[in-house]
Amino acid sequence: MLSFDEAVARLTGPGQPMEIVERSIGGVTYKVFKNAPPTLRELFATARERGEQTFLVYEGERWSFSQVMAHVDALGAALVSRYGVKPGDRVAIGMRNLPEWIISFAAILSVGAVSVSLNAWWSEPELSYALEDSGASLVLADPERVARMTSWTKERGIPMVAVRTPAGEQPSGVDRYEEVIELGSPLPAVAIDPEDDATILYTSGTTGEPKGAVSTHRAITQAVMAFACRQLIEQVRAGGDTRPAGAPAYPPALILTVPLFHVTGCVPVMLSAFAGGLKLVIMYRWDPEKALQLIEAERVTTFVGVPTQSWDLIESPNFHKYDTSSLVAIAGGGAPAPPALVRRVDKEFSSGRPAIGYGMTETNGYGPNNSGDDYVTHPTSAGRVVPTMELEVRDEAGRSLPPGERGEIWFKGPMLIRGYWNKPEATAEVLVDGWLRSGDIGYLDAEGYIYVEDRAKDMVLRGGENVYSAEVEAAIYEHPAVYEAAVFGVPDRRLGEQVAAAVVLKPGATLTAEALQDHLRTRLAAFKIPTLITFSTTQLPRGATGKILKRELRSTLYPEASADGPAAPA
Repeated sequence: MLSFDEAVARLTGPGQPMEIVERSIGGVTYKVFKNAPPTLRELFATARERGEQTFLVYEGERWSFSQVMAHVDALGAALVSRYGVKPGDRVAIGMRNLPEWIISFAAILSVGAVSVSLNAWWSEPELSYALEDSGASLVLADPERVARMTSWTKERGIPMVAVRTPAGEQPSGVDRYEEVIELGSPLPAVAIDPEDDATILYTSGTTGEPKGAVSTHRAITQAVMAFACRQLIEQVRAGGDTRPAGAPAYPPALILTVPLFHVTGCVPVMLSAFAGGLKLVIMYRWDPEKALQLIEAERVTTFVGVPTQSWDLIESPNFHKYDTSSLVAIAGGGAPAPPALVRRVDKEFSSGRPAIGYGMTETNGYGPNNSGDDYVTHPTSAGRVVPTMELEVRDEAGRSLPPGERGEIWFKGPMLIRGYWNKPEATAEVLVDGWLRSGDIGYLDAEGYIYVEDRAKDMVLRGGENVYSAEVEAAIYEHPAVYEAAVFGVPDRRLGEQVAAAVVLKPGATLTAEALQDHLRTRLAAFKIPTLITFSTTQLPRGATGKILKRELRSTLYPEASADGPAAPA
């Protein structure tokens, strides 16, 4: 078996498909894939060569590549001719996982507009904020999101297109997708530059105000190319086949278990399938039993989700009733996986091997990777950095640290976002001379494996969803009975972390956990609402500067909490 470095050298040298060259972008020199498509319009165009090959499988529907591209062309034509969408205009997508989400995304980008991904779990105020902040001029949405956004769009005269809506059932002033497109219409000719904005994905900040992470066409195509290279590295190391000897071989197929509005679902899963001509099996919502059925029926070869979902598969009482031998990789991201899960994945799946990727919205999901034997022998590591990305661990002064010393993890590569939408100060905080400050604390070992130990950002990672404490605390403080509150994460085997809140009430006030949760439901998405709530009659512990000591709170209130089991208050 070739070493990691040997495989990289073989794949990325001069004249190779994954050849890496240096290129100056915005005055910064990066390592880039020479043969990556310059824009996403060119990436999508490769799908036309796939013809009637199955691309999307959704709830009994089977869409070929040619069918998907016919809809992309027709919607792109309608965007330009009917709605006057111009290059640079922001067009929002508010849907759960549907074929129309993918079609909308490809059409928007193919006419040079910017796709704004709206979190389908958001409440009406959260959706309204993103629409206002991005300056969206058009919204494409499913029925549930249409209902949440209609008042906002009507007030501002913003057109909306509803998908999967029976004739006559859409609100007045909302167009139906079927009445908007005209199949057979050609995609308008539009000039797009690699450095043009392509996507805005919202990610919450420590202030609680969501930030729109903006990526260019080049950043995304470079990320897609990098994911492909990462897969090839493992194949080359294994001599061409990563399967155990005698395991059945099936055509590559991915299952979409995470939301398309997340960077994981959008870039490493959906766009990798688009670019590679792979079958993509879409789940409308996560259900482990349904996932097992689809894996067996569609011969899925790659599973990508948050560690929570891998737990769900293995813990399903019917797990061993299904044939999962088609799986080559059971990959995770969005949250650390406990070593016990790595071991169980490697043991329970007959052919699939465990894998994890360490990426962020700001890196288009791309970053260090750990898989197979390397992951089993280094189960607490996120892996090694892969071609075109550079990684350093730095101290508070920005100086690079040697192996073994802890500091903040910094990334550099052509897949980084160009910044946050209309937030130059926030951009300057994280992007420094072409490097991205991750906000994560960790260290490198002598072999180049990165270990992520903590987050500098005040954030809870619940089932792959970012929950920022300041936002939740602000909503808690709106309750008239609350005097003081602190929100933090408590380790949980299934979710990675649960959202916990420690609350001090005003003298004489009364409040129950259920009442506080009801209060928060009108202000926050469900995944942000604390599931562990404790009440105190004394002030929360504070440091010399007056800052609440959340680590002390966590260890005092939940001393038995660990990654091996659910938390319970002391």
